Amino acid sequence: MIDKAKRKLVFAAGLVGATVLSGCTVGPDFKRPDVTSPASWFGGPKEAVRRPPSIPVAEPVDADWWMLFHDPVLTGLERRVAAENLDVKVAEVRFAESRAQLGVARASLFPTLGGNASYVRQQASNNGIFAVIPSAAGASGANGASGNSAGAVQGRGVQPFDIFQGGFDASWEVDLWGGVRRSVESATASKEAASEARRSVLLTSLAEVARDYIQLRGVQTELQIARDNVRTARQSLTLTQQRAAGGVTTDLDVANASAQLRSTLAQIPTLEQQEAQLINALSLLLGQPPNALRADLGTRAPVPPVPPRVPVGLPSELARRRPDVRQAEAQLHAATADIGVAQANFYPSLNLTGSVGLQSLQFAKLFNANSKQYSIGPGLTIPIFQGGQLRSTLELREAEQQEAAVNFQKTVLQAWHDVDNALTAYQAEQSRRDELILAVSDNERALGLAQSRYQQGVTDFLTVLDAERSLLAAQLQLADSTTTVSSNLVALYKALGGGWEADLPEETTASAR
Repeated sequence: MIDKAKRKLVFAAGLVGATVLSGCTVGPDFKRPDVTSPASWFGGPKEAVRRPPSIPVAEPVDADWWMLFHDPVLTGLERRVAAENLDVKVAEVRFAESRAQLGVARASLFPTLGGNASYVRQQASNNGIFAVIPSAAGASGANGASGNSAGAVQGRGVQPFDIFQGGFDASWEVDLWGGVRRSVESATASKEAASEARRSVLLTSLAEVARDYIQLRGVQTELQIARDNVRTARQSLTLTQQRAAGGVTTDLDVANASAQLRSTLAQIPTLEQQEAQLINALSLLLGQPPNALRADLGTRAPVPPVPPRVPVGLPSELARRRPDVRQAEAQLHAATADIGVAQANFYPSLNLTGSVGLQSLQFAKLFNANSKQYSIGPGLTIPIFQGGQLRSTLELREAEQQEAAVNFQKTVLQAWHDVDNALTAYQAEQSRRDELILAVSDNERALGLAQSRYQQGVTDFLTVLDAERSLLAAQLQLADSTTTVSSNLVALYKALGGGWEADLPEETTASAR
């Protein structure tokens, strides 16, 4: 009785010791990298623009930044992206995969328990171990026959017998050095990285929809400009034909006017092709077949204008808002935790195993008290020689952690460059657009004067042709610049990392950061 009590005491002490040791965690703890933010944005207008500019202001970034364009069609398209874009759906599946992988890692923290039951009909070899063990003849009577002597075994042979058994097996690897906990930490960080990757895909898709939509409206504007110039070219051709018929001018003017008309007409098919491609691009972004959105987008509409004030937030908020920066941080966290997993493999591992069950050679006696059997005990595994595998694995994890740290620094630096470039491009294109507005006005005036002087016979038709060409070029450049200004605003908000907050809010996806 005393020995039994001592065994229980030793077992309890060992269990307590294992529990205390399991609180140890090897490897470095992750610390969030410091991100130094400038006091203000770098980009900005380099010189004053003639018309009231669209000015970036340090106000909170609106999650639905596309609403600043006040275009209901664009707003409707953006609201469909999260649910219909196929890239976002793929990212959703990858996020689900990362959550499942986290569940796999967490399962290693708990014991495993399994049940088993089996029946075996067995025939032992007559020339095996039973032939030299006198008591082995009991096996031949295992199903009810009496024991045999060794001579009986040699004479009749070992008879077939049955084995019935059932029970439960349990095992648990005690996390002495925190390797399992580090693997859970790594899986948790990887899940957060997958969540940020999903947000990054959504942000990119939202920006791509807005960019393609603005480009579509710009192409439609250029189409209208080309068609208006076709009408002007037809009028010039008619005028030269009339003057040639009256003997006032020659067929050279008629040929030049006809060539100008054909050149202008030749631009329309290319623009129509671009229009069709952009409609298809938007259809693909929303997971639709080709031309599915033509009924909604085929009617011409102006390029969405930019607002007078553009909220860009504060520089200190950029690293917390950009999904790619947050993803790089989570990847660094996972790589840091993997070092702890590699270090834990250098230490002994302790496994507690146990089984309890019933075994009998007769089914009728399977549930008899004498049929019970059990085993319980710890198992210790000590790594002695692995051919350098453990050391190389640790060096690999440390190198991966250094790579992740450099990648995080590069991602943050790239974010600053993206914002600065977007701000500079946004302001510079506004200045270019303002000059083109004046250029179009001057070319319209020049064309009117050239036509009037030609009709009066003061100048030749080449002056009219040059004026028409200059006006068409300026109008197309202005349309392109107006489109670029709005597209640059989209690029700015993509660089600022806005747009995912409404559809993938932080509290419903990744764990608190």
